[in-house]
Amino acid sequence: MVFRQFTNSSIRAALAGAIALSLLGCGSFNRYPPAPAVASTPDHPYKIGALDSLNIVVWRNPDLSSTVTVRPDGRISLPLVENLEAAGRYPADLSRDIEKALAKFIREPVVTVIVNNFQGVSTEQIRIVGEASKPQSVPFRQNMTLLDVMIQAGGLTDFADGNGAVLVRGSEQGKQYSLRLKDLIKRGDISANVEIKPGDIIIVPQSWF
Repeated sequence: MVFRQFTNSSIRAALAGAIALSLLGCGSFNRYPPAPAVASTPDHPYKIGALDSLNIVVWRNPDLSSTVTVRPDGRISLPLVENLEAAGRYPADLSRDIEKALAKFIREPVVTVIVNNFQGVSTEQIRIVGEASKPQSVPFRQNMTLLDVMIQAGGLTDFADGNGAVLVRGSEQGKQYSLRLKDLIKRGDISANVEIKPGDIIIVPQSWF
């Protein structure tokens, strides 16, 4: 909850800063340091998130196997197992918890959890707000880049100040970096592409000129 409050306040502060920046000139000035090209996230295992679809296979027990969606409260219910916490767990860890719960009813259960329709935990989703064509949250994936995020967001609107965009990095206590989205998307300047980390927020201000 503290992280979410911090993230929301970071968004408000960065939005206010981006608007102020766009008022200072023609929308290309950005007072933050450039975002690092490399944002190493080695071996970042996936955590289950709310609204993920899980295929739960109980070996030799097809009547206990099922496909479930993680509820907004982060829990799932299965045959013989109710209200099991799933969000924020690794699939392998959740498999072991289900095995322990089923061991009360069947002998030596073997469970495999397969994740479909990835959403991920909210604190690790990448959020893009402002003058993107499709502002949204997207799940983080290994080796994700700014270009990957912008493709999912449909690029920029006609009113975007792409080179005034700001990256808010939650993993660095909300540190803010400048982005050159116009150079990347409109001009094809690959040097403007940077790696993304879990929990990053991309804010695209409106150009006033």
